[in-house]
Amino acid sequence: MELLLEGIYRHYGYDFRSYARSSLRRRLTKRLDAEGLTTFSALQDKVLHDPIAMENLVRDMSVNVTSMFRDPTFFLAFRQKVVPMLRTYPFVRIWHAGCASGEEVYAMAILLEEEGLYERSRLYATDMNAEALDRARTGIFPISRMREYTASYQQAGGTRSFSEYYTASYGAALFHARLRENVLFAQHNLATDTSFSEFNVILCRNVLIYFDRSLKERTLKLFHDSLSPLGFLCLGRRESLRFTNVEPDFTEIDAKERIFRRAR
Repeated sequence: MELLLEGIYRHYGYDFRSYARSSLRRRLTKRLDAEGLTTFSALQDKVLHDPIAMENLVRDMSVNVTSMFRDPTFFLAFRQKVVPMLRTYPFVRIWHAGCASGEEVYAMAILLEEEGLYERSRLYATDMNAEALDRARTGIFPISRMREYTASYQQAGGTRSFSEYYTASYGAALFHARLRENVLFAQHNLATDTSFSEFNVILCRNVLIYFDRSLKERTLKLFHDSLSPLGFLCLGRRESLRFTNVEPDFTEIDAKERIFRRAR
């Protein structure tokens, strides 16, 4: 497996070498089965000579479990504890790292719209998976999930009718173009790329759990260096700053929802 990861890194630049081993092995084994192969050596030969096979592997390696207003209480806490601070800023820059197919980005755009902040906000939504970003840019999601999303939106403190934000057609929900006007979708790999701007808020929820300790430390340092003074960092519920190198530089805003603020 190590030779496979090294080969992918040298040939394509994708660096999975510091991903947590248990989930890494599970995902690669899934790809082995899908390709009808039995060894990581055979998979290495396949992906190094077949770009399509590599695209499929990247898709499997990406974090693609997402939904709109996932963990509704997080979005409620964001409205109550972060938004009042953001109102004092002339312009708000938000980085949504590891955005997958964009559902949480649209949820944040809706939240900012209802709080009167969207006009003066810019959202940078990044992921290493180009295919997922292409889906995110369309703003099209399965109509079958709208009931679930509506319930989460209401629990998250939504103030309007959720159906106001999309048009239903042919089994799909097309979210209004306005929600994409202030969003920039772009490829960025947390394992290899560097900071590209300064932000008031960084959201990276349920991504760090797939990294080993060294990559987690690298990513948190990247976030620390990319946050403006007193900027907010939002992680997933199973993620923490405890016992990391950046822990002394942050204060806890909401312990349950993993919302932190850079103190220095």
